[in-house]
Amino acid sequence: MAASETIAEPKLIAQERWRPRVNPWVIAATVALAAFMEVLDTSIANVALPHIAGSLGASQDESTWVLTSYLVSNAVVLPMGGWAASVMGRKKFFLFCITIFTISSFLCGIAPSLGLLLLFRVLQGAGGGGLQPMAQAIMADSFEPSKRGLAFALYGLVAILAPSIGPTLGGWITDNYSWHWIFYINIPVGILTLILTNRLVDDPPWIKADRKKLLNVDGLGIGLLVISMAALQIMLDKGEEKDWFQSDFIRYFGIAFAVSFVALLVWEWHAKNPVMELRLFKNRNFATCCFLMLFTGGLLNATTVLQPQFLQAQLGYTATVAGLSLSAGGLVLIFMMPLAGQALSRLPARNIIVFGFCGFAFAYYYTAVRLNLGLSFGTASLIRVVQVCFIPFVFVAVTTAAYFGMPVEKNNQISGLINFVRNIGGSIMISLTNAGVTEFGQFHQNQMLKHLTPSSANMQNQVNALNKVFSRSAGSANAGYLAQGQIYNQLQQQAHTLAYQDMYFILCATSLIIIPLGFLLRKNKPGVGGEIAVH
Repeated sequence: MAASETIAEPKLIAQERWRPRVNPWVIAATVALAAFMEVLDTSIANVALPHIAGSLGASQDESTWVLTSYLVSNAVVLPMGGWAASVMGRKKFFLFCITIFTISSFLCGIAPSLGLLLLFRVLQGAGGGGLQPMAQAIMADSFEPSKRGLAFALYGLVAILAPSIGPTLGGWITDNYSWHWIFYINIPVGILTLILTNRLVDDPPWIKADRKKLLNVDGLGIGLLVISMAALQIMLDKGEEKDWFQSDFIRYFGIAFAVSFVALLVWEWHAKNPVMELRLFKNRNFATCCFLMLFTGGLLNATTVLQPQFLQAQLGYTATVAGLSLSAGGLVLIFMMPLAGQALSRLPARNIIVFGFCGFAFAYYYTAVRLNLGLSFGTASLIRVVQVCFIPFVFVAVTTAAYFGMPVEKNNQISGLINFVRNIGGSIMISLTNAGVTEFGQFHQNQMLKHLTPSSANMQNQVNALNKVFSRSAGSANAGYLAQGQIYNQLQQQAHTLAYQDMYFILCATSLIIIPLGFLLRKNKPGVGGEIAVH
């Protein structure tokens, strides 16, 4: 016993005594800026796709690969960040990722063809894939455990705010300048973060580069990871367009994902030097946090997409104005994130998580009952404010709780996996909600059509009223057709509004189901940050 204590003591002392050279908040702001730049690029190109397609002579369907290619390479690199940092050293890997991301952003901006743009987007996604987890890991090591909640509040602001403002910023840049500038804006930010990171950030003593790991690289694990994530992202992004499993294209990718993902889990669990340390999931607390973050990422991304989509499709808002309806929520986030960090220093993390998911359920129920075709811009902004009020409590608490009881030398792997499951949850939930809106819309439309029969008195009254209106401008010969078309358009709008309401009710029910999982987490002592384990 004495011998083991003697061996462990130097490591404990090194970990307890190490502090960054500069104020940790300066470091946090630096790495958060890099992460913000990367997360922004997951959504900023969405509204620019028609402009990109027209400029490069591509179809609208072909241009969607600009998004898919980025998400695929991003999903592949995210869980590999811990392994890559152990080979290169975390600071060098972070600098390398910033460099790749910045250079590829420039190349995306000057791309003369869609093929080259897709290639450069793959490089950009690969460089960006290492920024999120490494930024979070650097924050985790720079702050004492008791102050991590406040640090992760800053990171949460980046992870939540960037996807929300991405479409609005992308629309404004594209309308006022050109789509090329949605990539060029990354260049000065990338150069600034590269300089600041090089001067301010240091690796802690327990992180040492080991180039020998490159010789023993887990080639099979990387191969299975690439195949599974590429198949999953392509299936999710193209599923609605191809009518899901009615399409051979989607079925092939679905089978490829299922087979390769199961093989990946089995191989990585037993591999001697795995590229993903899945054995971390033996820790019940960490496994629960990953599961909670999967749903948190899903709920966050689904609601960020659903509201602008409803405003554009049903109310005729432009992409920019629809995005602006989310801006009030962004302002609220700025104030709520520090409150969530403060709450974490006074209450157990699992209590805050349970409170947050209860808030999610209330927010989605409130959204469902307020959603209608007479929705004003002010009400839409209020709905978004209600939704985002509870996001910081869940995000910050889950992120912080993931490190409880885990050795500090595993922080890189923890950050990589927790960000990986958040992104995957977002991709899955966006696809499911889009499919749900389509399917529920068709269901409600079929139900309403049963009442639109020639024998219906209400139908006849509506047609006659519209006939009188249209006959003045289009003539009596065309008035009947225009009246029936107008009624059908109203039916479609009402059916899809009910479909959006259904999706929010489902999100409400999902939040309620998840609440008991919060009690599976270990109860930490507030202000301490969780028990620290050293292996």
